Amino acid sequence: MKINHIYLGDCIQIMAKEIPENIVDLVYADPPYNLSGKSLRLINNKTGGPFYKMNEEWDTWDYEDYLVFTENWIREVWRILKHTGSLYVSCTYHNIAEVIFIAKRIGFKLNNIITWYKINAMPNVTKRTFTHSTEYVCWFVKASHWKFNYEKIKDFNPHKTKDGKPKQLRDFVDFIELPIVQGKERIKGQNGRAIHPTQKPEKLIELILIASSDEGDLILDPFFGTGTTGVVASRLKRKWIGIEINEKYFEIAYQRIFGKGGIKNVLY
Repeated sequence: MKINHIYLGDCIQIMAKEIPENIVDLVYADPPYNLSGKSLRLINNKTGGPFYKMNEEWDTWDYEDYLVFTENWIREVWRILKHTGSLYVSCTYHNIAEVIFIAKRIGFKLNNIITWYKINAMPNVTKRTFTHSTEYVCWFVKASHWKFNYEKIKDFNPHKTKDGKPKQLRDFVDFIELPIVQGKERIKGQNGRAIHPTQKPEKLIELILIASSDEGDLILDPFFGTGTTGVVASRLKRKWIGIEINEKYFEIAYQRIFGKGGIKNVLY
């Protein structure tokens, strides 16, 4: 098993082949949501930059195949996760029911659901549904002695009491307001469009890693994408493993972390 390393390939196969059981402290997963479909272009949108409806081949599944895929990767996570470990899964309303049902059937306990309110979410152009302005992160634990760094999260909370002291968590952690990734943090191609449609804010990953891991712990991201988990884990002095099946994303993540100007302490 290689540490501070990005594996290229199928996460289910690589976890089964490369990662021993009961060794990982925390898994953050941002799996396919199975929501791709008819395209939508809002190139002149003013609330957060141009919007394009997600329409990726890797995100289009037959429903039964998606259930099998979801169960297989979560079962592998169960095998490699320590008994004190946590699994955090990013979801939308498209797949949250399937993720929760399958994870609980495998044996995980659902501890919390974090709601991410996207303050610059896509506007409601169809006017046929309520505005889709939230995503979710489901926090699962394997056993009763999970890790949760309550005091560190209180310090992380940007909201303070009137006298400037750390505040209780209910106004930030269960409902976190963050914009969709934009500006310098957003990785873009030469055409100016986002390279990855679901790049997560570093602040969101930072919250998760601070909450349920310590310095020196091992973090796994089986859907590594453009490498945000590796970037944040390195900054927080955690060891990490990334797995990415898409060659384009793999190359971008590799350059982002190991290339010129990349993270300096990846070999912590």
